[in-house]
Amino acid sequence: MATQKDLDAHYTLIDKSFRLSLGEKCAYSCARFDGDFSMTIEEAQLKKHQFVVDACNIKNGTKVLDLGCGWGAFIDYLDKLGAETYGVTLAKGQTDACIQNGLNVIHMDSKDITPETFGKFDVVTAMGSTEHLCSIEQYKAGLQEEIYKTYFKQIADLLPVGGRFYCQTMVFGPNMVKFEDIQFNKTNIWEKEFTNEELIDILCQIFSGSWLPYGKEGIINPSVKHFKVISIDSGRLDYIETIERWSLAIKKFNLKKYLFFASLLPKYLTSKPFREFIQRWKTDANLILFEKEIFEHYRIVFEKVND
Repeated sequence: MATQKDLDAHYTLIDKSFRLSLGEKCAYSCARFDGDFSMTIEEAQLKKHQFVVDACNIKNGTKVLDLGCGWGAFIDYLDKLGAETYGVTLAKGQTDACIQNGLNVIHMDSKDITPETFGKFDVVTAMGSTEHLCSIEQYKAGLQEEIYKTYFKQIADLLPVGGRFYCQTMVFGPNMVKFEDIQFNKTNIWEKEFTNEELIDILCQIFSGSWLPYGKEGIINPSVKHFKVISIDSGRLDYIETIERWSLAIKKFNLKKYLFFASLLPKYLTSKPFREFIQRWKTDANLILFEKEIFEHYRIVFEKVND
């Protein structure tokens, strides 16, 4: 599983630039356009939030746990509905921003949550955090399926029978490359073109400590002892659009944001790891992998059936 160091290397490092581009409580997971790309990114994020509310029967007083809550966009949405919200994230920058913005967010490793931590919940949600459960090393050791079975058992312990779990996550798609063909940590990121294997390597360096499940089966199969699937749909095209909208928002001029970018120039000039981090982002590896169907994305509503 990705550690705090892994997550801070990504989410805390980009914390301020994302909040200055997308808002203090920005939603950093795939929006829900459902083919209507005339919508703004803000409208599509709200549509996603409302979909989850409807699918999980969330209302005033519903107790909800959001795992890997990011900058708190969904927590904020639920607070306005009168739900009882708890957010958890391991990225320190996100936690600090959430607390500063008045959200009930706790800095902790989500795998440490038990029914004794906050009590039980009516609904649990995870929008992207499921992607960080298994590392490359754990996958190579044959532990991925057991890690996801443990994850679903943990969530089942937090819910009553009939309680719902909403999960949206990236997975490897139908065109995923062979694991043995990937040369990890060897890609020259200063090249102009990359093989599919090199793009995977670049993403693994951006999201260190993480290795995705294979297809929707990699999520659903480990869940069957405790959950049934209520609904599932692909968000791949929506994710492509979301990434493109994020890119435009980050590049859009804002004096405060550009002054912040300027403040990073000394670090860029003196820190090779930081220059390499920026260069990996500039490859658009995530976008390309979705376009090639090497990556897929699913939005799944589960209902607990057994303890």
